[in-house]
Amino acid sequence: MKKHYLMAFALTAMAAACTNDSKQLASGIDLANLDSTYLPGTDFYMFATGGWQKAHPLTAEYSRFGSFDQLQEDNNERLRSLIDSVAAQQNEKGSIEQKIADLYNSAMDSTNLNEHYWGALEEFLLCDGYQNTREITNQWLNEVWPRMQRQGVPGLFAMYISADEKDSKNNLVTIVQGGLTLGQKDYYVDKDARSEEIRKAYQKYIVDLSQHSGFGEEDAKRISEDVLRIETRIAEASKSQTELRDPEANYNKISYAELKEQFPGIDWDGFFSNLGMEGVKEVCLGQPLAIHEVEKVMAEETPEAQQNIYLWHALDMVASYIDDESRALCFGFYGKVMSGKQEDRPRWKRAVAAVEGGLGEALGQLYVAKYFPPEAKARMEKLIANLQVALGERIDVQDWMSDETKKVAREKLDAFYVKVGYPNKWKDYSDLEIGDSYLRNMLAVGEWEIKDMIRTKFNKPVDRDEWYMTPQTVNAYYNPTTNEICFPAGILQPPFFDMQADDAFNYGAIGVVIGHEMTHGFDDQGSKYDKTGNLVTWWSEEDTKRFEERIEVMRAFHDSIEVMPGLHANGSLTLGENMADHGGLMVAFQAFKNATKDAPLAVIDGFTPEQRFFLAYANVWGQNIRDEEIQKRVKSDPHQLGMWRVNGQMPHIDAWYEAFGITEADPMFVPKEKRVTIW
Repeated sequence: MKKHYLMAFALTAMAAACTNDSKQLASGIDLANLDSTYLPGTDFYMFATGGWQKAHPLTAEYSRFGSFDQLQEDNNERLRSLIDSVAAQQNEKGSIEQKIADLYNSAMDSTNLNEHYWGALEEFLLCDGYQNTREITNQWLNEVWPRMQRQGVPGLFAMYISADEKDSKNNLVTIVQGGLTLGQKDYYVDKDARSEEIRKAYQKYIVDLSQHSGFGEEDAKRISEDVLRIETRIAEASKSQTELRDPEANYNKISYAELKEQFPGIDWDGFFSNLGMEGVKEVCLGQPLAIHEVEKVMAEETPEAQQNIYLWHALDMVASYIDDESRALCFGFYGKVMSGKQEDRPRWKRAVAAVEGGLGEALGQLYVAKYFPPEAKARMEKLIANLQVALGERIDVQDWMSDETKKVAREKLDAFYVKVGYPNKWKDYSDLEIGDSYLRNMLAVGEWEIKDMIRTKFNKPVDRDEWYMTPQTVNAYYNPTTNEICFPAGILQPPFFDMQADDAFNYGAIGVVIGHEMTHGFDDQGSKYDKTGNLVTWWSEEDTKRFEERIEVMRAFHDSIEVMPGLHANGSLTLGENMADHGGLMVAFQAFKNATKDAPLAVIDGFTPEQRFFLAYANVWGQNIRDEEIQKRVKSDPHQLGMWRVNGQMPHIDAWYEAFGITEADPMFVPKEKRVTIW
């Protein structure tokens, strides 16, 4: 799917931020979350969240657990209750309630899964391994594999349809690098001990799941060898996560005729015809070198090897939808090896996730009806308006922006399309059939999603009302091609919003998140898109130079952070999110001061309003995390680790120094001339 600027936390509605009654409300700060054995200027993260961490040790199910995850757990219970209520009633065949109930029940029916998995798997794969002749292998590649593509099984590259980044009102077919089960090139090419360990475990996982699926030992080993060899070839030609952050370098628009001429090693007519996409006119090639390598793979690798990698992608995709042993093997690699988890999620959570993934907006309609009243939406919209005013004020005072750039930036800010709570129109699932087989259901969902994308986007204009998250999602995003900020209804409780807390808390928590999303429109990526969502230069060269000088301070500061002995953060990969955190803090603090200037808040629980603002922000990120998860996230996550979203930000916020009296004697002190000065 199209990559958006997603953040690791979500937003939802809250009360109007500015009220005359604010001084009568509580602080919102749970003093038990603090750890007074730390000083604010020594380790603000532990000072603000150390108590929470001690009270919430990691359980076997989690590789990372924080206050955010606790909120997700609460939300899971809500979704489970909604699904249970639907599943307990008599539902008309073909109704959305029937589909929700049957998808959930098929995921929960362990007896059916374990007793009948082999028949369902055999029906899906239609393959007897190396007992096949070359003729049968070619037949499988020409008949079975195209059907799997229509069901969403990943191939050696990816295709999606979304806004043309230089003609944002219209959709464009996009071809991008893919084919990497491990998700990114680093795991295939890095020579460090951890990467070597992961590759070794990956091959064992391939062998074990292949044997469990009916392949002999030698055949399973051959599948493993073919998969790792081919995926490594593609990885070496692919771009890194950091390189993928450059929108200009990943935009290569050509005609369909040019696509076939420049990449003749792939049967594009057959590929698009198989998906029902007749009449492709233009495409965007995200990463041409990776696609050229796919051509070489198809020309140089044997049909058996090509069949093996497609078979593996199919097996890996459905491992969680068949029997418990397949799921255990899948979790053993992705959960234990990759993340350090010790225990899989209980079946009911996986079943809820299946409904969320397959019928998300249908479930969302039930969710908002019960948990998101209209007045909450209105209050959230008012708060966002307050933050927009504050961001405009921050733009006006920046000395690195020329007057002309400020004018255009203001126009972009005014053009933000704000989405709150839930979509104006809902997805239509009427032609998605759900029955009693979990595997068939999930394959039907995959096929439906591809068809839905094609029928709603192929050769059609962009629908600005489309949502890229469901209403119940605990997250938020900024999308540059529609210049929109979206805040689903997923969070209606602390640590983001507390109806009983005053503005200091709520601006420090949810207010910063709103500001975070807004300033994504002006970070190192978002700033390359204009108010209409087109990828175009709208800053002067002088503005761009001054901007890059300032963001380099942010990049270098985070590059210097040693998150584990010998492992440093990636300041380039996390640059956009770090800038958005910084911007969110600056904008929300200004909005907070605006909201309370005529009615200053009192000291509560021994903390000034300004101190509570920063404590509220820090408490959002209280968490415990395993070493394996740290290592994984440093390679792949554009968001900083929770600890450094606090300790990596506070030293660059002047108001934090003033609030807690931080001086040169404190370890977290950074001289003013070395602080980030963007917002």
